[in-house]
Amino acid sequence: MSVLDGPRQEKRRIQISGEAVWATMSEDGMLILEDGSSVSADEVTHLPPCVATKIICPHLTYTSRGIESRNKPQPTPYPTYFMKPVTALNGHRGAIVKPEDCQYLNYEGEFAAIIGKETKNITPEEAWDHIAGFAPALDMGLHDFRDTDSGSMLRVKGGDGMCPLGPGLVTGIDPREQTLRTYRNGQLVQEANIGEELVWGPDYMIADLARHITLMPGDVVLTGTPCHSRSLEVGDFIEVEITQLGRLSMTVVSGSAPRATVGHQPTNSEEVRRVALGNDSRVPDRFKENYREASK
Repeated sequence: MSVLDGPRQEKRRIQISGEAVWATMSEDGMLILEDGSSVSADEVTHLPPCVATKIICPHLTYTSRGIESRNKPQPTPYPTYFMKPVTALNGHRGAIVKPEDCQYLNYEGEFAAIIGKETKNITPEEAWDHIAGFAPALDMGLHDFRDTDSGSMLRVKGGDGMCPLGPGLVTGIDPREQTLRTYRNGQLVQEANIGEELVWGPDYMIADLARHITLMPGDVVLTGTPCHSRSLEVGDFIEVEITQLGRLSMTVVSGSAPRATVGHQPTNSEEVRRVALGNDSRVPDRFKENYREASK
């Protein structure tokens, strides 16, 4: 059965008595466990709604982001990708650490496709049958490291906790028919009609990747972000909402600088600032105004 078929269903992966368990979300906000008991979704620790072997992320996939970043709605003829370590996974209502030696921690509101079964050599039409579900996501990045790692984005996007997912895994909903909104401290800072702006859907990207890479159950394929990714401060409350999929909420906390002084250090170059601070001349005024308001 395709992930798009049937009524909407949401499963969440939570921690009960120190163990990870799956529960089904009910209409009254309760989580129903496999033994039939229930618990309030507000009273449990949420875990990422998957156990991944890899996290694959695309570069510019939304037209507004392409215009802001490259002044082209589609900067590349085909999608290009990078990866995050699985230690980047983070759960709903968790903490995103901003290290003391970095100043540019950027949000990117997205949705993720979670792979449901071993996937290799398929067509885009077949990809829907290989997806376990969808979840709101935040592709967080420390852009202080844009000047290193030869474009692999490893230290920009790969830090611990830099891939929040959740609250749950949703089926029966077509994300291409939804709206993406990101909020900083309650103020709207990103908004996109996914079907109108997303250049390549999850079906295309999964089929593209699976030509030569076997995707395993639990693997995460992110789908990109619209315009107006900006840097956050310690104490900020960042949320991404995908209509019909849910609302993922995270808090930025301070982390100490690393003890070791080896390796490429954070930088504040022109390229770092170009990406971290964006281009306000190419984004709607309401995002700039809301961002300033949320920063107060």
